[in-house]
Amino acid sequence: MKEEVTVINEQVMDYLQQLIDQNIIPGASGAIINGSQTFSFRIGDRLAIPKREPFSRRRPLYDIASITKVVGTVPLILQLIAQKRLQLTDSVSKFLPEWRSAQVTVRHLLTHTSDIIGYIPNRNFLTATELTTGLLGLAAGDKLGREVRYQDVNFILLGWVAEQLTGQSVHEAITKRILTPLRLPNATFVPSGSPLDVIPTELDSRRGLIVGEVHDPKTAILGKHSGAAGLFASSADLTIVAKWLLGQISYPDVVPDELITACFVDQTPMHTNNRSFGWDLRQGTTGNYIVHTGFTGPLMVIDRVNQRALVLLTNRVNLFSTRQEYKQYREQLTQIFMQTKKTEPH
Repeated sequence: MKEEVTVINEQVMDYLQQLIDQNIIPGASGAIINGSQTFSFRIGDRLAIPKREPFSRRRPLYDIASITKVVGTVPLILQLIAQKRLQLTDSVSKFLPEWRSAQVTVRHLLTHTSDIIGYIPNRNFLTATELTTGLLGLAAGDKLGREVRYQDVNFILLGWVAEQLTGQSVHEAITKRILTPLRLPNATFVPSGSPLDVIPTELDSRRGLIVGEVHDPKTAILGKHSGAAGLFASSADLTIVAKWLLGQISYPDVVPDELITACFVDQTPMHTNNRSFGWDLRQGTTGNYIVHTGFTGPLMVIDRVNQRALVLLTNRVNLFSTRQEYKQYREQLTQIFMQTKKTEPH
């Protein structure tokens, strides 16, 4: 078994080196968990554009983009459910009266089965008030509860529901109710004051080199009122979260263990076994495992049955690979880790 674990670790590292050599990612930090053993890594450079820069001696802190959804917003919503302040069957309109599709429930949002449709002109150039009004003006389509379609708006709405219940911004609620009691050492929505090495993301024509500010344009507008993105985290932070999801550590006062276990079970209204609470639910050879990614490049794979997890942090948007191209490389990495494919690059 030890030899098999070593081979998998080597294959993961070899593949990451290939991605660096092919200028797909500048570098990466992360961890591979196998039972009680954790293999941490840092490979490549912190930055490629405008010029190559090596990692500093300080721990790198990354914009984890949509992984915010499952590290912050999902636990917050599950905590409110455990406290009986919220139910999966609750209509979103109960908390957000401006939302006109009363048939959309908390479960629909958590499982990305809301089928929200509509168009917001000039979305990335609006004020926070204008964007909020635009998002609340969208509506559910005819595939509500019948199809999974991943959408940021689901978790923006969930964040606003949580705000109504906690009286705090969603970022403040996540910090107080999730990040602090989990004792995550570095995770923050305000990276400017962090002693860590905050890793830049994209060199943007309008914003310049984005560093210490959220990359996601909707969250950049909504600020602390976005449950879809905004969290910055280190490998150490996500390793703790991974061990929590694996059941190796327990924080029942944060989220009861049975609701953590429920993240590995189909939660869609149509029972298609492809989505749990926020997570992409997949079927492995020995049981279900969960996956989530972020636009900036990160990846988490949690295999509770075999007590294994992969945490990858990288700033792929610093280079020019398209989102679709990078998704293929990242999926290949997932399959290498899960031992469903060999290590040949695309």
